Amino acid sequence: MRPGDSGAVGSGVGGLARLGLATCVAVPGVCLRRAGDIVREFEWVAVHGSGVVLAAGVCVGAAAWLQTHRLLAQHGAESTLPSFLAVAVLVEIGPLLAGLILAGRAGAGLAAEMAAMVQNEEIDARLALGTNVAAGLVAPRAIACMFAVPFLTIVLDAAALGGGFLAESSSGRASAALYWSKSLVFLEPGDVIPATLKTAVFGWLVATSACWTGLNAGRSTQDVGRAAIRGVVLSVVVVFVSNLIMIPFIQALPGVLGGRHFLPG
Repeated sequence: MRPGDSGAVGSGVGGLARLGLATCVAVPGVCLRRAGDIVREFEWVAVHGSGVVLAAGVCVGAAAWLQTHRLLAQHGAESTLPSFLAVAVLVEIGPLLAGLILAGRAGAGLAAEMAAMVQNEEIDARLALGTNVAAGLVAPRAIACMFAVPFLTIVLDAAALGGGFLAESSSGRASAALYWSKSLVFLEPGDVIPATLKTAVFGWLVATSACWTGLNAGRSTQDVGRAAIRGVVLSVVVVFVSNLIMIPFIQALPGVLGGRHFLPG
């Protein structure tokens, strides 16, 4: 522990691991006794964050269509653009971007919230009363983020495909029915479902990392701002690293969720 730490959790990788383990152990009890806290946190993360996710999805889908169409048109392959766009968005860009948006928003918010509690000595008071900080503060936020990110991923995926359709329809090249049928040609449920569900891991890691960062903040006003910055940086890193680690495991799944295209190819 360095001077100024709350004493609630340890610093370093070991402290983060201990907080993560304590949070996992607390999950069953928190789900039973603190469902209201989970719902409130879910509302803050998912409902209040859906606006920026929706806007980001539309912009990403339209921009990807505009950039890619020019390149494919040079080789006479622009008819495959909806298929390639859907694969890129649903399998990788959408889940990763939803995780990064959560890292920026919740990573800063949760770290600053925990740091403010440290500054106000609320954490010390909770510890003096024998309160389990992992169960009382971290677990409800981690559970809420774990459920919120897949929801935000679905919103972002739909918005990105919609943005691509808006760009496609502005050129007058394809009807809505043709666009959507082409979008799903290469995709199977086994490709989309794991890519969406893996974002639950993003949510858990971001919430735990951000809370750990805030709980290890100093007690000055400046430390609250520094904790918010460190929370964002650490959250972004864990999203990228966990995404890279999970990809081989997802690709190794033996098609238990797939095996049949959404539409006949």
